[in-house]
Amino acid sequence: MPVIHAARALTRDGWRSDVRIEVVAGKIARLETGARAEAGDERHDLVLPALANLHSHGFQRAMAGLTERRGDRADDFWTWRETMYRIALQLGPGDVEAITAQAYVEMLESGFASVAEFHYLHHAPDGAPYGNIAELAERVVAAASATGIGLTLLPVFYAHSTFGGTVPGSEQRRFINDLDRYETLVSGSRRAVSTLPFGAVGVAPHSLRAATPEELEIVVRLASGGPFHIHVAEQTREVDDCVRWSGTRPVQWLLDHAEVDKRWCLVHATHMDAGETQKLAQTGAVVGLCPITEANLGDGVFPLRPYLDAGGRFGVGSDSNVEIGAAEELKMLEYAQRLQARARNVVAKAGASTGRAAFDSALAGGAQALRRDTGRLERDAIADLVSLRADHPVLVGRADDAILDSWIFAGGRALVDCVWSAGAKVVADGRHFARDGVGKRFADVARGLAARL
Repeated sequence: MPVIHAARALTRDGWRSDVRIEVVAGKIARLETGARAEAGDERHDLVLPALANLHSHGFQRAMAGLTERRGDRADDFWTWRETMYRIALQLGPGDVEAITAQAYVEMLESGFASVAEFHYLHHAPDGAPYGNIAELAERVVAAASATGIGLTLLPVFYAHSTFGGTVPGSEQRRFINDLDRYETLVSGSRRAVSTLPFGAVGVAPHSLRAATPEELEIVVRLASGGPFHIHVAEQTREVDDCVRWSGTRPVQWLLDHAEVDKRWCLVHATHMDAGETQKLAQTGAVVGLCPITEANLGDGVFPLRPYLDAGGRFGVGSDSNVEIGAAEELKMLEYAQRLQARARNVVAKAGASTGRAAFDSALAGGAQALRRDTGRLERDAIADLVSLRADHPVLVGRADDAILDSWIFAGGRALVDCVWSAGAKVVADGRHFARDGVGKRFADVARGLAARL
């Protein structure tokens, strides 16, 4: 690829002018500041490291907007889940691939360059394993390959319906594996992801509801150096059920019974008491916050300020993909904190830019959670980059951290110009190179799904 020359770029050492970025084999091979553009350089006004999306269920993009009608009883996460089950039971392998590719195109166009796919749809609609147990994992990999997004694949272990090893419900039949079958699935996932540049595979026990303590211990060992992610404490009912089962709140249970460290990503962790918040922050683990989905589902608000004050790390993810936007997730994160605290600029420390504080934290947390050497502009980092439209009205007269504040709180995805994932330019002038073809396949699937529901 040509050398990128940025009039202004956010490097590991801060904002710098006249930055030349040379990429070789997907990584930044050379980075110069104060350097004039040379003939053949691809010139941009503003270049940033691109965010990683640390939590996605790609297939759920097909249900966006289909759960916004109130039922005859109070709606919450659990009623939303019933709709998700119905849709999941309708999808074939080609459908999963088409929907996931559409989600990935939208992620890239919004400024994400990589994603951790929390993949729990494994079997045929009747619950029978495919002849190749990694069939749907391979479809996720195919979607990543077709769109160029960086992928950390997290095959999910799901064996029970709730705490204590309860037998799963029939509506969960596409998710369920025993430990032997799951190990085969992980091996198949690794073979599939090996075809992707800088692809990674981790493991993901779905939740403490879905895995017994004995199963959790075995699943964690299967990570083999990769990350492990788990849903935890997303709902108050989940916390109450965990206390009834174990006498302990779910985050505290993990801290007491698992070696939670920097390899872990605890997704949501919304409902923690002060002690859990302090202790989790000290482990070095990343909390995976999904502010748009958490707002859409009415989950609650994460205790971010005390967590950050204790040294906690976080990244952001698009989760249910009801709306996809890198800047938009950070905006929702801050706005939820403002509503709860009845204050402004909650994420930032005194005197600092809120956009910069949120962006820097999400960059570092996302890279850690994906085990992807990205999230910074410096030599040897994976070249995950995003350029912004300096001529957009929102950015006129803005400089440095005010650019981030304006992108996140006033502009969003409309400001994204180009995106590079591992050095490959996949978005130009705001459009993904495969948008039309991917969109047509998605539309065909969406029409067929609507006819079947």
